[in-house]
Amino acid sequence: MIKIIPAVDVKNGKCVRLIQGKADQETIYSDDPVAMAGHWDEEGARLIHVVDLDGAFDGIPKNAELIKNIIYNSSVDIQVGGGIRTLEAIETYVNAGAYRVILGTIAQSDPKFVEQACKQFPGKITVGIDARDGFVAVKGWLEVSNQKATDLVKQMEPLGVAEFIFTDISRDGMLQGPNLTSVREFADSTKLPVIASGGVGSLEDISNLLELESHGVSGIITGKALYDKSISYRDARKLVEEDAG
Repeated sequence: MIKIIPAVDVKNGKCVRLIQGKADQETIYSDDPVAMAGHWDEEGARLIHVVDLDGAFDGIPKNAELIKNIIYNSSVDIQVGGGIRTLEAIETYVNAGAYRVILGTIAQSDPKFVEQACKQFPGKITVGIDARDGFVAVKGWLEVSNQKATDLVKQMEPLGVAEFIFTDISRDGMLQGPNLTSVREFADSTKLPVIASGGVGSLEDISNLLELESHGVSGIITGKALYDKSISYRDARKLVEEDAG
């Protein structure tokens, strides 16, 4: 059954959402990300997506202690990303109890590091691939490379990665609906599970993504739609349960 995964994005110690990943277009939703994660825990989430946005922009974790507190205070699985580019950073989160650690920029720039991480932390490494117009974006989405997202998938798949997260940047935070074509193409390019992210703004969007389960979509990350109350988590979960029959 597909998981509906609430996002908790941390910037300057607060829970925020950005539009298309732009640091200057943020909305603060809570001064207490630990409490916000606790809210999604209570709402019935099975997995929560936590990102250190300062870390993503600066290339090193900046909110690690706060994120560890989220893990310690949650009864559900937590996947963590944002500026994780060393084995020590991975180890810190794994030792704290993170379900998965997400590698982004480093996957594109240093595949050997990903291989090393997968060997040292088997089953714990997720690769997040963010794309604009089909090409991989890196460094907190500040730069777009000349590598196709589907080519990076083929490079990563044999290394021992547990799953992929695919984000279409042009849709992220826009509530305009996911790019179903690009999600399907990405999911079809790998045998590993794919979590779809970016653009979910309604229950109809979730319903459309549920139809891609047969293509390998295993989860749907949603942030702004939940915080703006365009959708309720419980309604989304009910939709998934009804779809699963």
